[in-house]
Amino acid sequence: MREKNPLLKPVPMRDGQVEGYVHSIETFGAVDGPGIRFVVFMQGCHMRCKFCHNPDTWKTNVGTKMTSDEVLEQALPYKAFWGDQGGITLSGGEILLQIDFALELFTKCKELGISTCLDTCGQPFTRRQPWFGKFQKLMDVTDILLVDIKHINSDEHKRLTGFPNENILDLTRYLSDIGKPVWIRHVLIPGITDIDKYLMELDAYIKTLHNVEKVEILPYHTMGVHKYHEMGIKYRLEGVEPPTEDRVKNAQELLHCDDYRGYLSWRPGIKTFNP
Repeated sequence: MREKNPLLKPVPMRDGQVEGYVHSIETFGAVDGPGIRFVVFMQGCHMRCKFCHNPDTWKTNVGTKMTSDEVLEQALPYKAFWGDQGGITLSGGEILLQIDFALELFTKCKELGISTCLDTCGQPFTRRQPWFGKFQKLMDVTDILLVDIKHINSDEHKRLTGFPNENILDLTRYLSDIGKPVWIRHVLIPGITDIDKYLMELDAYIKTLHNVEKVEILPYHTMGVHKYHEMGIKYRLEGVEPPTEDRVKNAQELLHCDDYRGYLSWRPGIKTFNP
């Protein structure tokens, strides 16, 4: 008997369209991909990152149910603000847990000439079928991805998030192989990811990829701690302070962030790197 793929769930449908579980929407996002973007934060994530500032996005199969047409109805009035770089970003939670919704929405976006960006931590990625076939189709209608590498060391990654990172790194290699533009993002946490040894290992790994438009250090912050208290969840990084400016600068230097400047001239369909 063929083993059941645990990633496959019944897809919610309404009026012939896939329904997505939406957590919230940002109509004028400036940090969720190139340009100004309409950002849809999807509900559900399997990771339990110790530093997560949105634990309210973890639970799956809850949130506001929306079809792709309903999202576009809300997004299109803002199209004039997007220019030649902006567009629609699907974020999370973890958007790849709702890959059918992402594929349907981005297919319609491309038909309308809308730039598409996927913001993911990559945890659901697998080369098993039929999921991988859906992902390949999704990449056909995705212009660029923001990929979070939480930790370069798999054991440390599991301590930090609850999951190892082998399949996440496999995702980044696959995206490099197909020449799909990415931004790599890394959260700098004192005593966890802010360790020179690991930063240099991450730098060496990123250099093996051929599709990186930007490398970005995101300093750890505590702005979401109140949500843990409100939800009755223990915050596991209690007492950890944000990194100093010097440590942020050190991380940026070790990752050679200034060497990745393709994002400044990137436009949909135009690759600024040399694959």
